[in-house]
Amino acid sequence: MLGTLRFRLTALFLAVVLVFGLVSIALAVRLFQNVTHAESVNELKREAAGLAGLYAEAALRSSDEGTAAPEFAADNLERATGDELFYVGLSPFPGQRFGLRQLPRAALGDVELDTEAVVTFEFTPPDSSRELLAAAQPVQLVQGTEPFGWLVVAKPVTELREQWVTLLGRLAFALAVGIGLGAILFWWLSRRLTAPVLALTRATQLVAAGHYDVEIPHTKGSDEISLLSDRFERMVTQLAEAEQLKRSFLMSVSHELRTPLTAIRGHVEAVREGVVSEPQQVRASLDIVAAETDRLERLVGDVLDLAKLQANRFTVRHEEVDLGRVLDHAYRAFTEEARRREIDYRPAHVTDAPVIVSDGDRVLQVISNLLSNAFRWTPDGGRIALGLASSNGTVRVDVIDSGPGVPPGERERIFDPFISNDANGTGLGLPIARELALALGGRIELEGANGGGSRFRLVLPAQSPV
Repeated sequence: MLGTLRFRLTALFLAVVLVFGLVSIALAVRLFQNVTHAESVNELKREAAGLAGLYAEAALRSSDEGTAAPEFAADNLERATGDELFYVGLSPFPGQRFGLRQLPRAALGDVELDTEAVVTFEFTPPDSSRELLAAAQPVQLVQGTEPFGWLVVAKPVTELREQWVTLLGRLAFALAVGIGLGAILFWWLSRRLTAPVLALTRATQLVAAGHYDVEIPHTKGSDEISLLSDRFERMVTQLAEAEQLKRSFLMSVSHELRTPLTAIRGHVEAVREGVVSEPQQVRASLDIVAAETDRLERLVGDVLDLAKLQANRFTVRHEEVDLGRVLDHAYRAFTEEARRREIDYRPAHVTDAPVIVSDGDRVLQVISNLLSNAFRWTPDGGRIALGLASSNGTVRVDVIDSGPGVPPGERERIFDPFISNDANGTGLGLPIARELALALGGRIELEGANGGGSRFRLVLPAQSPV
């Protein structure tokens, strides 16, 4: 559970939210501290300035009229504002007998009081352990004269701290609620995100066990999960096709190998058991055994060549190849069969045969396979012709026959291994020819010939592909 992608995604999401939430709370609290401190300082300055004016007025009136300071000054104002009032200066001073406390200069420490402007500072009163934030306003009887004292308005620093602590608690509660709701939401979302991945994981296990008829989860959209699901489905389809081709290939190889082996075994047992005893019959049986052995050897060689080509383990040489000589060699290999079957067999007439860079033996093998296929399907008395042309950096070798031709729907199928309607053929000649052509950087094209039959065209580059 703890190691699952779903848990890790949720944990990562919550960790990111927590980090950003804590940073946001820290910034918010710091900003709130600055704002509340500035507001408190401004409020203390306003109160100090206003009260200093009242006390200066009271002092003047008391001096002029010979009366005491008004009784509303200290106690009433402290109760009304919630702040504490102090006085720094000489004794006696206005309001002393009504609760206005005198503050010795030593309690202010290094604070320098200004005779013209208000000064803010923090201090601890002598009779208390509380730290106070204060504003000291000079009290002047006449504007511009020497002040006879300073009125100090102060409030506990703990009040400011309580404000941001309260804010911190509320923000922390909001963060906890947000993380809880986010965890529930993202857990649900992560389940929707990881469900297709888990389904694909189960499908891969089934595919690894050889079961290709698995149900692939389909998700809507064009995101990475949908793309992965689509690619996985294609891969499974290709694996299933490859498995089917492998089984068909093995069955076809087994069948093709069994046919000559059965003939060989039958004639060997006939000779060994004395069923065939006449010298002429024994010789005929041995001829059949030799022919079937050659066929078996040719089949095994073709299968190995095709397997190497399809596995890209086939080495191709790069040499200069006189294509005219290659065509002449391929042509002369079938002249006797053409004479025997009275086939109109025409060579390629070229005055200046091109020289290409390729593998001469493999080019000869491809052309020979195409000629062998043409002779297999061309009836006695028919027509087979070779053609050669070159243009735009490519050469084209045509093998044209007057056989029954290949229907358009079968023109791809005949290049599959072991697909042959000829009882004496293995169905490997054309597949090997096409794979060889691809290995040489070319291709084989098939189309119907004029007047019936087929035209197989080998297209090769004049220079070996890199």
